[in-house]
Amino acid sequence: MTLFDVYPLFPINIVRGQGCRVWDDQGTEYLDLYGGHAVISIGHAHPHYVEAVSRQVAQLGFYSNSVVNTLQRQLAERLGKACGYEDYSLFLINSGAEANENALKLASFHTGRTRVLSAQKAFHGRTSLAVEVTNNPKIIAPINANGHTTFLPLNDVEAWKAELQKGDVAACIVECIQGVGGIQLATVEFMQGLRQACDETGTVLICDEIQCGYGRSGKFFAHQWLDVRPDIITVAKGIANGFPMGAVLISPKFEAVYGQLGTTFGGNHLACAAALAVLDVIEGEGLVENARKVGEHLLSEIKNLKNERIKEVRGRGLMIGIELDVPYKEIRQRLLMDEHIFTGCAGTNVLRLLPPLCLSMDEADEFLEKLQKTL
Repeated sequence: MTLFDVYPLFPINIVRGQGCRVWDDQGTEYLDLYGGHAVISIGHAHPHYVEAVSRQVAQLGFYSNSVVNTLQRQLAERLGKACGYEDYSLFLINSGAEANENALKLASFHTGRTRVLSAQKAFHGRTSLAVEVTNNPKIIAPINANGHTTFLPLNDVEAWKAELQKGDVAACIVECIQGVGGIQLATVEFMQGLRQACDETGTVLICDEIQCGYGRSGKFFAHQWLDVRPDIITVAKGIANGFPMGAVLISPKFEAVYGQLGTTFGGNHLACAAALAVLDVIEGEGLVENARKVGEHLLSEIKNLKNERIKEVRGRGLMIGIELDVPYKEIRQRLLMDEHIFTGCAGTNVLRLLPPLCLSMDEADEFLEKLQKTL
């Protein structure tokens, strides 16, 4: 049997990591400005994380959600305090796509409606409902093309209000910083106007914080820069630092109904131990504040490079997009193969930086020097 060939792969076999650095099977060291696609929040192989996960798997790795799991309750309490949503409820699953899938179902159950508004360039996942609100026809299979979604320009609040006035929209789903869309930022005016319009029309506002949340923007959630309070918040990626996990944070307006939602693996003991260890490190090492400070430094210094290859720099915290005047492919390849730096990408010409939140100023400066050299 062979692997189903769905990913274009770099010819590099990463076998070890520590902090913001990884090593391949030849012993070559790389600076990780990609974080495994924004998943590594507290750094690779953090000793507290390793100890917590090892201890838990030696004790009990899994039992079903038919019994009490005190780790789930601890995580709900800790996460509520960390992000400021102590009055919300927590539903634990296994991925970001599942988080959005369940958020959209909850909105439809709650409103009895079937239509969704999503942003152009949005990416919300690859499962049936999540992919339907993703603005990429190439990954929407015919079976998923059900016409439930209307795509509108991010930040065009009047266009969203006009659709909401039709009265048939169950939910608006928004990434306050679009990742796959090229690090496009929602504005204060847009999000506050959308919040008001959702309230007026009885529509559920979902903020997808899967990539931009969990401290990455320099606040716990990116929407907190915009002074709005969503009805539902979805998270994944950094929540467990590489252990598969997702979650839905649900406002008190929603009533839990037995049998309506469910999961086999979601919130298992091992995942919860990993997620609790992540919160320990984020809080103990001040990683949200570090993401803000180092991110501001990176944004400022990249702009100061004044290189003709750079058209625009966008982002918040450690979620940064560098828009180039040429396709990113060759520059990304040279950064990786010649300078040993992992970066991400978006669209055709945006380099995307999604490093662990523990990135240091020295590591940021190392990247800046090598970026300038490569450009």
